[in-house]
Amino acid sequence: MFSLPKPDLKKRVSDKEWQLRIDLAACYRLVSHFNWDDLIYTHLSARIPGTRHYLINAFGLAFDEVTASNLVKVDLAGNIIDDSPFSINPAGFTIHSAIHEVREDAHCVIHLHTAEMIAVATQKQGLLPYSQYSMFSLSSLSYHAYEGLAVDSSEKQRLQDDLGHTNYMLLVNHGGLTLGPTIGDAFMRMYDLQRACEIQIMIQSAGQDITPVPQPILDNIYKQANIVHTGSTGGQLAWPAMLRKAYKLDPSFME
Repeated sequence: MFSLPKPDLKKRVSDKEWQLRIDLAACYRLVSHFNWDDLIYTHLSARIPGTRHYLINAFGLAFDEVTASNLVKVDLAGNIIDDSPFSINPAGFTIHSAIHEVREDAHCVIHLHTAEMIAVATQKQGLLPYSQYSMFSLSSLSYHAYEGLAVDSSEKQRLQDDLGHTNYMLLVNHGGLTLGPTIGDAFMRMYDLQRACEIQIMIQSAGQDITPVPQPILDNIYKQANIVHTGSTGGQLAWPAMLRKAYKLDPSFME
């Protein structure tokens, strides 16, 4: 009743794909560990190097059940590429496919529905310069208005236009997303965005006068954004430690 199919893919895929599967499965486990997941909903996707194929979670699995082998390989239309006992949520892949279509640098896309992100995304002023964490996000942040459940393919163009070249997006009434050239980059950007939203809600709920980051400093952050977002980032530096953390939590993600 409680057992899951365990496809053995390690010897059937390239070394690069297997490592990507390990990294993405670890990222799912970390999202679960930090309580950012939403039952079986929301998604993390990653492009397999040298292909137009993508890995995404099997629909119906909790994030702490995701493993390297049960990630599902799909194309941009959401068609499953290899034999798999699992299916995916086509509606859930709509946002990811929209981004992967137009952003060659988006090797990983993380889309979550945390309460804090929804709360900040729904405020008319959005994310405010209240903490150092917000500086990272504000330097490359966009917004996309709510259009209902993401099942209408016509929404993809509007989402792509709103995203532009940014690496963080708040989806009004909905949640948030980050993207990056590696899984580590996308994860650390999500960590920064989530922390910024948590801190903003905490500050606002205290009912005290607020000291925002001064505008000249904020302007300088914007100027530095091109430098920060074009080279090796903290995500790549932090990711080995995050892999170790995921392994200590539960090494089964590597199966």
